[in-house]
Amino acid sequence: MKTINAVLFDCDGVLVDSEVISLEVEIAMLGELGLVFERDDYLTRFMGLSTDAYHAAIDAEGRKQLGRPVSAVIRQSDRLRQEMATRLTQVPGTTQAVAAVTLPKAIASSGSLEGLRRKLTRTGLWDLFAPHIYSADHVREAKPAPDIFLYAAKALRVDPENCLVIEDSIHGVAAALAAGMTVWGFLGGGHADEAMGVRLMSAGAARVARDWPQASILLADLNR
Repeated sequence: MKTINAVLFDCDGVLVDSEVISLEVEIAMLGELGLVFERDDYLTRFMGLSTDAYHAAIDAEGRKQLGRPVSAVIRQSDRLRQEMATRLTQVPGTTQAVAAVTLPKAIASSGSLEGLRRKLTRTGLWDLFAPHIYSADHVREAKPAPDIFLYAAKALRVDPENCLVIEDSIHGVAAALAAGMTVWGFLGGGHADEAMGVRLMSAGAARVARDWPQASILLADLNR
């Protein structure tokens, strides 16, 4: 493996356990409208996209299946925000794992900066990364484009080829590889399972960590 001089973290499903909540609520809401998805198909197709890209993809599927766009129902609903407010936690072991990383580090997420601030503040993680917290708001194209990872690497003053990315989505893995970075898949979020690990490896992840305790051991061995 190349020498690693910085670690870039996805946020949702890697640092904060939000994806399991999003999947549950979004699939239920869309099902109520008649737009039905299998969980694994939904996870593979939509997880890791920016908010705008997700809504555009859902609208395209709504037009295809129902003859109308449907993303406004999710965009305008307080249901997901309320669930996040009451249920959101860190992915288990996050604080200890992140605090132990001595290399320069940043968050590089497809979420909005406002959403990141809300989630990271609520889970006590903001100060572990600030000011190096970067979102889709910072770039023209979100994942699977490489822009957000290249932006974070530039901010840290580290060459992209010397960055390690930790991701839980196929779109995120694709973005990291397009940026010329090494990427590890991560299965510590409540939404993840072994099948997802297989998909992440197939997408090009160099390895998969099942949780933060295992990832911490792997991170401690970097450049030894």
